[in-house]
Amino acid sequence: MQFDLMTGSQRWSDAAELATTLEAEGFSGMLYTETGHVPWMQIAAAAMAAPSLTFTTGIAVAFPRSPMVSAQIAWELADETNGKFRLGLGSQVKGHITRRYATEFSQPAKRMRDYVLAVKACLRAFRGEEKLNHEGEFYDLSLLPPAWKPRSHEHGDIKVDISSVGPIMNRVAGEVADGVHVHPMHSLHYIENRLLPEVAEGADRAGRDMADIDLIVPVFAVPGDTPEERAPLLHRAKTQIAFYGTTPNYAFQFEDLGFEGMTQKLGGLMKAGDMAGMADAITDEMLEHFALVSTWDEMPDRLNDRYDGRAARVVMYLTEEGMRKDPDSVHKWGEVARAVAGS
Repeated sequence: MQFDLMTGSQRWSDAAELATTLEAEGFSGMLYTETGHVPWMQIAAAAMAAPSLTFTTGIAVAFPRSPMVSAQIAWELADETNGKFRLGLGSQVKGHITRRYATEFSQPAKRMRDYVLAVKACLRAFRGEEKLNHEGEFYDLSLLPPAWKPRSHEHGDIKVDISSVGPIMNRVAGEVADGVHVHPMHSLHYIENRLLPEVAEGADRAGRDMADIDLIVPVFAVPGDTPEERAPLLHRAKTQIAFYGTTPNYAFQFEDLGFEGMTQKLGGLMKAGDMAGMADAITDEMLEHFALVSTWDEMPDRLNDRYDGRAARVVMYLTEEGMRKDPDSVHKWGEVARAVAGS
């Protein structure tokens, strides 16, 4: 099981410095989110500084970009990282797609299925396996003159992953994706009883093997040997879980575990501007499902017990923030990384 760090908006020099630190500490890779900054240049800077790491987008926003553009970026990054790049794509939510990106948003699961197939058609054409000829419900691509074809390289078998939460997108992931970016707010109950069966249904529909589909799992990991040491990250974990928990489409995450009405409660607190109350509403019992809270020594075993055999990669969601606040924790995280990745 590979051990990655989630990161995001950084200056290129900071991305390179962080990558060098993580490589030295035994991390497997870095997963880049796309929020206020695009991930591509940060990945390039980090990859040049730490060539042994694997770089993943988790996720890059798909629909505002042509599938050809996404395929070209992935192709170049795969070449320059010697194959240590995975393209993770996500649909984002309607408000961002229509109001921030000025792009059409409809039938996101069907659109994502067609998008991934279009990206893979581009990659096959780049590899010289076939002429570009994708005719889909949303995307048609049929022109790739030699002058516009990217240069060949030996790392063209690029993994294309998607983020998914609900049953329709989970089935799409099973049909067409090489990996699934699991939502940070998840429980083992969700993975075992919803996500995996739904992905398997899609895989079966497409005649695919579940062994060929990786789970990439962000984790709210909160280590510390005393309550005082754990307190800052514990509060952040509660706050983030509460924020995600206001989303109506994620209400089943609470309800499946017996926490009925929690999404409505959190939504009311958010409307009232009571952020402290939102965090306080996340109980220790909920944290047992949605986070991993342990001593430093126990953290590798806790991660392995929960995710080994299920996840190809675990991604530390809050760790960069913790490292910035407590630089002494970097080496402790390195011990966790080496223990997990080496197990």
